Amino acid sequence: MNDWRYRFAEQRGTLLALLIFLVMFVIYVSNHPAGFTANVVQTAANKGVLLAFVAMAQTFVVLTAGIDLSVGMVFILCNCLASYLVVGSPSTTALGLFAVLATGLVCGAINGLVVVFGRLQPIVVTIATGAIYFGLALLLRPNPGSTANFNSDLADALTGKLPGGIPASLVALFVVVLIIWVPFRRSVIGRAAYAVGSSETAAYMSGMPTRSAKLVAYALSGLLGAIGGLFLTFFTYSGEASLANGNTYTLFSIAAVVLGGVSLFGGKGSAIGAIFGALAFRTIGDLLFVFDLDPLWQPLFQGVVLLLAICLGSARLFQVKNRLDLFA
Repeated sequence: MNDWRYRFAEQRGTLLALLIFLVMFVIYVSNHPAGFTANVVQTAANKGVLLAFVAMAQTFVVLTAGIDLSVGMVFILCNCLASYLVVGSPSTTALGLFAVLATGLVCGAINGLVVVFGRLQPIVVTIATGAIYFGLALLLRPNPGSTANFNSDLADALTGKLPGGIPASLVALFVVVLIIWVPFRRSVIGRAAYAVGSSETAAYMSGMPTRSAKLVAYALSGLLGAIGGLFLTFFTYSGEASLANGNTYTLFSIAAVVLGGVSLFGGKGSAIGAIFGALAFRTIGDLLFVFDLDPLWQPLFQGVVLLLAICLGSARLFQVKNRLDLFA
């Protein structure tokens, strides 16, 4: 019984995010003119997956009690880069994909190196590096566009429907979770990242690899941002150095993380919860569409949902006398 209670408490944020998403999605498809169809699900999935990747990226850093305000700019930079490199034959496309992912990984690693060895606050570091990454994106794509031989076949395969009407983008998201999040969560580095978020001093005194954990968390954040940028290129067939999009995805990723039950104090939460938080957050805009409400109301609805999620997630604080109890 105690084990069951522990696991329920551990996954409470994820379950809450899942419940919010399911309720909102059921309301959405129930009121959509086309109903619950494969095309409706595919469209919703494609929009939600973009934010889900960026929210996953943010999760890695937030778990270490940091924050990454450059994640949206890594997302935009890799979108612009992919519009040049995901071209031509399968071998050329594979090299392009590798280069884009490596770029995101390097961007995240740079953030981690400056934070860890420069001993600077993550919020300051990532604001500065984010400006640099956006400058590079603007240098690559001063005007939106793509190359003539962009590999649209790959883009269609990863954004279309699989047999049975299953959105390919959701399958890709599931594969990324299995390949990146699950091994990280079960590794020594992953456990150290949680420990750093709970108490970096205690983790260091316990002999845990605190520096490595933070470096890996930031590097993986950049990698996930790059994957999101790739999918943005697959959806749009082009790259665009949009400051508004970069800032929007950064802020929305923080909102999705909170909505998904990941503590901004670090050491608690899951990328799975952040994914459901992202999907729920995206569904808000879809609800405005089906109810034919003015899009200007969207920030209000998003703010109300986020505020409710924060209140529910923070309710336990009133019962805690010792901060260490939060991580018990």
